[in-house]
Amino acid sequence: MSVKLFIQAIVKFIFGILLVGLLIFLPAGTLLYWQGLLLMGILFIPMLLAGIVMMFKNPELLKKRLDAKEKENTQKWVLLFSGIIFIGGFVLAGLGHRFGWYTLPTPVTVIGAILFLVAYILYAEVLRENTYLSRTVEVQENQTVIDTGLYGLVRHPMYAATVLLFLMIPIVLGSLYAFFVFLPYPLVLAMRIKNEEEVLSRELAGYPEYKQKVKYRMIPFIW
Repeated sequence: MSVKLFIQAIVKFIFGILLVGLLIFLPAGTLLYWQGLLLMGILFIPMLLAGIVMMFKNPELLKKRLDAKEKENTQKWVLLFSGIIFIGGFVLAGLGHRFGWYTLPTPVTVIGAILFLVAYILYAEVLRENTYLSRTVEVQENQTVIDTGLYGLVRHPMYAATVLLFLMIPIVLGSLYAFFVFLPYPLVLAMRIKNEEEVLSRELAGYPEYKQKVKYRMIPFIW
């Protein structure tokens, strides 16, 4: 285990907690926002556990996941749009709590939390199946096409899990208004997928054949 990698992971984890906490609770004007506390718990506790597992079992994968420097111009725009959605949705949910805007019923929030955790499990399974997964669009040395498990169903199972995660965030926060802010995220992700497939088809041996074998990108029989 690298001390440098450990410090980098801890710093980014703490920064993530502080950033999300500020975006939710500062607009809410209080820490007594139970939906916000629920989201913080189901978001960061599994993230911490996954980070610990990767730190000891696959530090190289953790290093890739911490690297967010995109080389493709399209991906830089995707990150920008995603960031705007992320910030806008959290702030709107917090403001909704402060000013008493319509709040989703508690059972809906609970179902959203369960689906959020299901998406986290799918995400973890994708990381287990594909150790080449970095946060940036690139083809790595000795990378091969993965076509088993979830990759035998859709070409981008990680993005499918990510869409479910993102769309459940405003549901967990109890904010219908924030849900509409997060709703364009699948379209933004479609931009990323289109560009990523162009890169993989050009640079990763066997990927064009894999596209012929697995027809759907994220949702079986739909897209």
